[in-house]
Amino acid sequence: MSENVFEVLQAGFAPALDRPFLREPGKGSHTYRDLVDRSAAFAAFLRSTGCQPGDRVVVQVDKSADAIAFYMACLQTGCIYVPLNVAYTPSEVAYYLENAEPRLLICRPEDEVKLAPLIQGTSVEHLLTLGGARDGSLAEACRSLEPDFEITPRQASDQATMLYTSGTTGKPKGARITHGNLASNARALTETWGWRSDDVLLHALPIFHVHGLFIALHCAMLYGSTVEFLPRFEPKAVRALLSRATVFMGVPTFYERLLGEPDFCREDCSHIRLFISGSAPLTESTFRRFTERSGHRILERYGMTETGILTSNPLEGERIEGTVGYPLPGVEARVVGEDGEPCPPDEVGEVEVHGAGVFRGYWNAPEKTRESFRADGFFRTGDLGTQAHDGRITLVGRGSDLIISGGYNIYPKEIEICLEEIPGILESAVVGLPHPDFGEAVTAFVVTEESSAFDAAQIDSLLGDRLARFKHPKKVFRVSSLPRNAMGKIQKALLRSEHAKFYETTE
Repeated sequence: MSENVFEVLQAGFAPALDRPFLREPGKGSHTYRDLVDRSAAFAAFLRSTGCQPGDRVVVQVDKSADAIAFYMACLQTGCIYVPLNVAYTPSEVAYYLENAEPRLLICRPEDEVKLAPLIQGTSVEHLLTLGGARDGSLAEACRSLEPDFEITPRQASDQATMLYTSGTTGKPKGARITHGNLASNARALTETWGWRSDDVLLHALPIFHVHGLFIALHCAMLYGSTVEFLPRFEPKAVRALLSRATVFMGVPTFYERLLGEPDFCREDCSHIRLFISGSAPLTESTFRRFTERSGHRILERYGMTETGILTSNPLEGERIEGTVGYPLPGVEARVVGEDGEPCPPDEVGEVEVHGAGVFRGYWNAPEKTRESFRADGFFRTGDLGTQAHDGRITLVGRGSDLIISGGYNIYPKEIEICLEEIPGILESAVVGLPHPDFGEAVTAFVVTEESSAFDAAQIDSLLGDRLARFKHPKKVFRVSSLPRNAMGKIQKALLRSEHAKFYETTE
């Protein structure tokens, strides 16, 4: 057996080939055998196009059983899977096509017309479509091909996927995630969370990022578990399926919205053994209120696109609100000061990590990769936290201006660039302010020309062609100037503190 993560996962679910893998409401059930067969069909197509191991395949499709099978086919053939949020506009997709240099682009049938012009002059050789009901040109192409079950041998260090993340520059960077990264993280998580073959995972997450695609589904596959596969999170749909599940993974917004259901109670949760939260900080208030209403203490964990999951509160033992627990098996974590030296226990510093789950580096960005690692191989997360005597990590903030809203990572610079291209706007600052539902809300402060008419609705409309809806500012403030320090840097921390309670009083 090679170290291809497809083989690792398949070895886990091999004893359960005829067990339901995905159960889609209203669409029926798909077994693990169906997954292998469908992956083989897609693998045959990928090889028929001449795709080679290491070629990138950009995918922007809806959540479906076929979407998961196509992801598995990319792993099976050694192609590098590059998922994109379906909310991204053509303008945003164009950047990813230019940067990733993919050989194939797979999109939804309804998006083909607007995305087709983007591939002109790029590395993309084939544009195909994939719908949620086994429709589209990709599914059609597979019908004339014999399934190909061959698994391309891969080493642990070979790249498997690429997910885009960003920073203060506003330009997304491709995190190069390997087969070994994915396999090691799945094994560590199933051990830490006591995963069982009879677990049933309730899945309401999107599948274009680490949480929904890798963390949730790899755990299930490694043990041949069944997944209740919802197209999206809806409180009533989730409540209806909680009685059929044993594990639920969500972002803090999911838990807030469940609490927003007036009659949500312990009876809803009586069948669940584990509630897990991640992708954004879980507030202590949400933790306590959920415990009171459900009788369950949410298990919070911490991870990044570049590293997978790094720490977790314990399965057995105290889950302390406001903390993200202990390093996973195989993960080393430390908190260091500005001089790079370890901080004393409970002193704030930057969290740095080392382990088999840490990515290879950023795609075509060697300088950024070098900046992100210490000489001894530890990855600098940019997150600020403390570490107790016993190793427990508590996060206290972020070293960057990253906004996490509803579980999505949002990078202010990207929005600021778009705002400042609007006629009449001289400069802008975008921050995340505390929000009772989304965790943080994108909020913009703009300085305009004196003669400029200020129309927030018009600004929102102009951003519509440039940015996904979840990146749009929930509120735009017009200000005469932006606060700056002696070096001329905008003091975003001051904006955040002065307006911290804005959404508490207006929502």
